[in-house]
Amino acid sequence: MSPILLFAPIRLAVWHRQSLPLAMGHESRYHLAPMGLIVQKFGGTSVANAQKIHRAARRAIQAKRDGKHVVMVVSAMGRTTDKLVSLAREVASNPPKRELDMLLTTGEQVSIALMAMAIHDAGGQAISLTGAQLGLVTDSVHTKAKIHKIERRRLESELEAGNIVIVAGFQGIDAAGEITTLGRGASDTTATALAAVLEAEMCEIYTDVDGVYTADPRVVPNARKIDTISYDEMLEMASAGAGVMHGRAIEFAMRFDVPVHVRSALTDAPGTMIMRETEGMEALAIRGVTLREDLATMVLLGVPNKTGMAGRIFEEIAKHHVIVDDIVQNMYDDGKFANIGFVISAEDSPIVKELTDRLVREQGLQGVETQDQVSKISAIGVGMRSHSGVAASMFDILGSAGVNIHSISTSEIVISCVVAREDGHKALAAIHDAFHLSDK
Repeated sequence: MSPILLFAPIRLAVWHRQSLPLAMGHESRYHLAPMGLIVQKFGGTSVANAQKIHRAARRAIQAKRDGKHVVMVVSAMGRTTDKLVSLAREVASNPPKRELDMLLTTGEQVSIALMAMAIHDAGGQAISLTGAQLGLVTDSVHTKAKIHKIERRRLESELEAGNIVIVAGFQGIDAAGEITTLGRGASDTTATALAAVLEAEMCEIYTDVDGVYTADPRVVPNARKIDTISYDEMLEMASAGAGVMHGRAIEFAMRFDVPVHVRSALTDAPGTMIMRETEGMEALAIRGVTLREDLATMVLLGVPNKTGMAGRIFEEIAKHHVIVDDIVQNMYDDGKFANIGFVISAEDSPIVKELTDRLVREQGLQGVETQDQVSKISAIGVGMRSHSGVAASMFDILGSAGVNIHSISTSEIVISCVVAREDGHKALAAIHDAFHLSDK
């Protein structure tokens, strides 16, 4: 693929506030007692075995004893979801998405039942609810559903009865009664959506790390934990590859102003607060650096410069619920033709390649260039609004590290570069060190 330089990128359907569905249920006849409410979410590694389940149960019981209403959101235990996906692909090379949802939701059903048992065993009072029992209603897009509404009646009645309510993350039900899932890692989304609907004072995300770091500490050992970060920065970090939070979860938190505390399930140490932007956050040009390795790039060559052509191309891709990012169009031959490049998940590459090959035949394009082994390195910080020269410094750093840039995209608080997959870790460490992000 030829190098592409892109500024002011176009993005399609990538978690914009104005397109977020309203996460509200019907007005409830129940009124909770005047006590605070918190939502606690525990990821798969935090409930991977009986010992960890009991530890999570004790946290919820303690919050209840401190006078809080408590809603827990629980993921499947450990690597359960991965194992179920592998099992499905042993049985079928291309499992139907409806049946995949039926299978994958069983993981959370196991963990919420065990969590309720652990709380009862410790002397607490709890009830487990699947997404369907709760009334978390989604659209009908299997494996990538979006929340339409959350019913509050069952939640509030159970809380009023004194229960710790344990909700299965990652899942819901559509208007026709079909079980759906929200996408991998979307238990975070369940948690912040519930916190928004219930007007919780806090959404606590318990995980195997003790907060959000300036870079992935597995790649950059001297990465530093960030004490506070804005919704905007965290949203960009999540969409750019930071695995600690799900991007749609941050959308809900930002829209409904839900404070989110990302913290370790193993200790009581403070983690990272995700909150509204404050003045002091602009002191640093860059808050963190992320690396996303599961990407592919495609360039449609020789696209006739006709009205509506780009719309037809991306409409076809959107029909298959593929998220497209960093779109660039380069005109040539006196504006008669264009090359259109874009970035997608490597997982979506086969289906998009099939679609673009068909578009080449039907629309008279010259061809398609594909690269599956690429990564995207992103520098993120609200301070870019008031600091000049960040982009120039970043490009110089990558050049000095011997990293070739395939394409560049920018926004108000993000600079991203697509690089070869094998250069990703080197690029991440070079930028992190050059901007002194390990310094307090």
